[in-house]
Amino acid sequence: MAPPNNPVNSILNRLRSSSLDQCFDLCKGKFSVKGCPLLHDVPSNVSFRPFSLVCNETESDAPFPLVQRVKALSHKGGFLGFNTDEPSDSVLNSLGRFADRNFLSIFRFKTWWSTQWVGTSGSDLQMETQWVVLDVPEIKSYVIIIPIIEGGFRSALRPGNDGHVMIFAESGSSHVKSCCFSSIAYVHVSENPFNLMKEAFSAIRVHLNTFKLLEEKSLPSMVDKFGWCTWDAFYLTVEPAGVWQGVKEFADAGVSLRFVIIDDGWQSINNDGDDPNEDAKNLVLGGEQMTARLHRFEECDKFRKYKGGSFLGSNALSFNPQKPRMLITKAIEIEHAVKARDKALQSGATDVSEFETKIKKLKQELDDMFEGEGSGLPNGNCESFDCKGDDFGLKAFTRDLRTEFKGLDDIWVWHALCGAWGGVRPGATHLDCKVVPCNVSPGLEGTMPDLAVDKIVEGGIGLVHPSQADDFFDSMHSHLSESGVTGVKVDVIHTLEYVSEEYGGRVNLAKAYYNGLSSSLSKNFKGTGILSSMQQCNDFFFLGTKQISMGRVGDDFWFQDPNGDPNGVFWLQGVHMIHCAYNSLWMGQIIQPDWDMFQSDHVCAKYHAGSRAVCGGPVYLSDSLGCHNFDLIKKLVYPDGTIPKCQRFALPTRDCLFVNPLFDNKSLLKLWNFNKYGGVIGAFNCQGAGWDGKVRRIIGYPQCYKPVTGSVHITDIEWDQCMEAAAMGEAEEYVVYLDQAESLLPLTPKSNPIQVTIQSSSFEIFSFVPVKNLGPIAKFAPIGVTGMFNSGGTIQELDYNETGAAAARLKIKGSGNFLAYSNVAPKTCYLNGTEVAPEWSADGKLKLDLPWTEEANGISDVVFVF
Repeated sequence: MAPPNNPVNSILNRLRSSSLDQCFDLCKGKFSVKGCPLLHDVPSNVSFRPFSLVCNETESDAPFPLVQRVKALSHKGGFLGFNTDEPSDSVLNSLGRFADRNFLSIFRFKTWWSTQWVGTSGSDLQMETQWVVLDVPEIKSYVIIIPIIEGGFRSALRPGNDGHVMIFAESGSSHVKSCCFSSIAYVHVSENPFNLMKEAFSAIRVHLNTFKLLEEKSLPSMVDKFGWCTWDAFYLTVEPAGVWQGVKEFADAGVSLRFVIIDDGWQSINNDGDDPNEDAKNLVLGGEQMTARLHRFEECDKFRKYKGGSFLGSNALSFNPQKPRMLITKAIEIEHAVKARDKALQSGATDVSEFETKIKKLKQELDDMFEGEGSGLPNGNCESFDCKGDDFGLKAFTRDLRTEFKGLDDIWVWHALCGAWGGVRPGATHLDCKVVPCNVSPGLEGTMPDLAVDKIVEGGIGLVHPSQADDFFDSMHSHLSESGVTGVKVDVIHTLEYVSEEYGGRVNLAKAYYNGLSSSLSKNFKGTGILSSMQQCNDFFFLGTKQISMGRVGDDFWFQDPNGDPNGVFWLQGVHMIHCAYNSLWMGQIIQPDWDMFQSDHVCAKYHAGSRAVCGGPVYLSDSLGCHNFDLIKKLVYPDGTIPKCQRFALPTRDCLFVNPLFDNKSLLKLWNFNKYGGVIGAFNCQGAGWDGKVRRIIGYPQCYKPVTGSVHITDIEWDQCMEAAAMGEAEEYVVYLDQAESLLPLTPKSNPIQVTIQSSSFEIFSFVPVKNLGPIAKFAPIGVTGMFNSGGTIQELDYNETGAAAARLKIKGSGNFLAYSNVAPKTCYLNGTEVAPEWSADGKLKLDLPWTEEANGISDVVFVF
């Protein structure tokens, strides 16, 4: 018990006694905010309780400033609950109805992935809605309703009839039942939609005490660096020689990789009918491994057989860079032949021997290719010779990579939350494990059909008992850490909800696994070495993020439509950006948003590159060997593998919140962010596709795939959301640089919006920089190195000398054309201490060519004297 004079308690008491009137009221079936009706026909079994009556802040481990901040705003929020007559493990109840009110929501369209949805009625909501923001212009405010965790139950919103908002609470186990929920959803109001998100999730963090906000955690070192992921280059055929070749290609082109993610394909997996001690052979495409299970925690034979020094020195082994593509092409042939056979069977064919013969022939050709295209490493199973010791395996390979490629800071590997897609093979390890059948939640009935879900349900999960979760993750991660691996990409996270029946329900099972994962991260990967993926469901964020500080905010980068739409190669790219942008609104409160990899030689590569330039997260590619557009890459990445990253994560502008930038035929996606000395707006044309609730799929809307005209204004940037940027938002004059148009425009806060027309799958980046008055005449504003998409991010330091000779002193990272605005030519210019002659034109463009100096990490010292 805290002593009577505990300062925390005394301050909280003062805050409590001075709290303002509650903003919400529930009376006679009407739920109101500041006197404005929000939900009508609220059932009599629904309750509302203010935050202060539910949350005991003294039991939270949140930092005191955060607790203080939440308590000071507690009058703006509270909890909705409801009671039912009979206890159940899944309960559906109305919270009331609304109509003719704009909303923005996020819903799960697959088990793993969430996206944006807008509408005007409770009936417009989608299944598995994670939260909904209601526009309340009557009081110039916004209200959010967030279904949360209570006891052993997790909740989500659903559409109801006649505008009703339904809440669905489920435990995931028939042994965990309840009929009483006092705080199953949180509601909050704010005049600012971005403050709304921060305030609401801060309040939930203090209340639940099961996760931490991004502001409380450290980030992985890769967040501001450039990397490469092996997935699209190899799929399951990844091997040491291919990884080595990939890293070498970037180095040879003068771009240093700072991190590598060895994706799926490095683990020791096999199927239930296979020899329990041997790896599954000749796997190529994603999907083939989804019923396989982990049979040991060490790397598979492909990596275990690596001998230290194999790719070093003059006698380095050679590798055919065409091998992965040849294998993938052949595997795709087999996949098409299998689909043709299955289609024939579905059509009533009784003789498919011709198909079977073709499939058998193609499989033999694939096996022959594996045998004929060796890596030069020893053949056979590792048990037949000595693959142990520091001179073999993953440890030797990571050591050699770092020896040859000096800038490579991080080497991460992939694994599923349960080990492999199918979990762990019972009896193969020292852990208590059994295959658990999968039960898909009824909440997912309205989501998109998914091969991964079908495969997992088909094979079940080899689940390590939750009491051994600590041992399980440490067994995997300790070996990886000892082998030179510095982090993990943890995927397939939401399989846990399928297998919770016997383990106390999805909340209790998730807690056990996430706590075990967190402990292992702290022990083996400095607490930060993780990227979470396939995790976009509220119970992950509310239960699994005490340690995890970075995660995917979009679904996978699809270079083509897996359902066969030839136009998907274009419109799926805009869909990806919408996922990332709107998910960042809530996920960004808890984790650093990661926008996923892409391919630099893709037809929409430049489009993706523009979004990554302003997203504020890491930049990484999944290029196939030999398939790089280095001209494009070098507009995103410095030679040393760092990036001109924005100061925070990008978010949709305020005028994008209640529109549909995918298929309303008129809206651009606009993203705002900050650089150290200016603001950024990225405008993207994402029109052409979107969710169709009737067919439960994302489909093309070709009639929308066309140019879109919109406007951009200085006030689109939310300057007050960053303390360091607030003063920049009060400038009297600005200049804006349009990256794609290469134009420079002066403007003021009173200027008309900039009108812009963006072509399909195209973009424009607007860099807004405050103008500084230097002396009686000169006006100056630095734009940055224009060879980079995010030119403003290249400015490292800026200092104005206003006494004596007026001057602007800058540190700029990057080479090539530096651009600034100046209404007069400078009297003198110094570059790294040497007087030089910049180029100035009467339209205010001041240009200077900068070198890349390795010794200075590419940073130039520039002084303009006026």
